[in-house]
Amino acid sequence: MSSRRLLKAGEAIREVVSMAILTELRDPRVQNVTVLGVEVMPDMREAKVFISVLGTPTQQKTVLRGLQNSAGFLQAKIADRIETRYTPKLTFVADEGVKKSLAVAQILEQIAAEKKAKNAENSSGPSADETPSESNSVGIDSDAETGEGSTNNGDSSPAILTGKYAPADRDSFSEERSND
Repeated sequence: MSSRRLLKAGEAIREVVSMAILTELRDPRVQNVTVLGVEVMPDMREAKVFISVLGTPTQQKTVLRGLQNSAGFLQAKIADRIETRYTPKLTFVADEGVKKSLAVAQILEQIAAEKKAKNAENSSGPSADETPSESNSVGIDSDAETGEGSTNNGDSSPAILTGKYAPADRDSFSEERSND
């Protein structure tokens, strides 16, 4: 059987099962369930229904038990609405993907917050005991009106690079600029 046909059958089963759980299933154990997908075996005799449950792990186990007990009812609904040679036997599997993605998102938010705090500390400028040559930033302040740059020491001489971008021989760099 083609994979496209299996995907279409899986989607049809997912729709029937999710609507039956939502509207027709009267089991009080089955609450806060989302049907995420269905994986149909190539012979169409078995199908895994992936679900997500909001709640604690014990609530999740209770919901899975309730769905396994209701599998016959759900298979009958599938047989009524989908014409196939065989009605697949349903097995329910809790999908941990949603919980894992939430955990990853939370970790990424924490990293972003730490990075933002670190950038806020670094953007406050070099500390009093740190000289401009020890800092990782370029020590150029430019004056937009005159186009002249000034060094960190406040004089009005042409811009001179400081820090890690400074050339090894500053005098030769200054001479090259004055010759241009």
